[in-house]
Amino acid sequence: MNKEYEPDWDHQPSLHSQMAAAESKATPSGAKQIVTIRLDVDMLDWFKAAGPGYQTRINQVLREHMDVQRAAELEGN
Repeated sequence: MNKEYEPDWDHQPSLHSQMAAAESKATPSGAKQIVTIRLDVDMLDWFKAAGPGYQTRINQVLREHMDVQRAAELEGN
């Protein structure tokens, strides 16, 4: 676990997370689906060490990645 890392979710939202927030408003009432996912133990421990809300933080990281990929696809067209 990287003890020197400052989680970016404690700082001003990035442009990507602001875009994600706008997109999430478009989904019906923030609908979520329960899934089973296999994650590396050290990575999961790292997210959990930041305190409650680790699943939300994992979702945020995945959403930001998705938004970047979608933006790249749009720029390529």
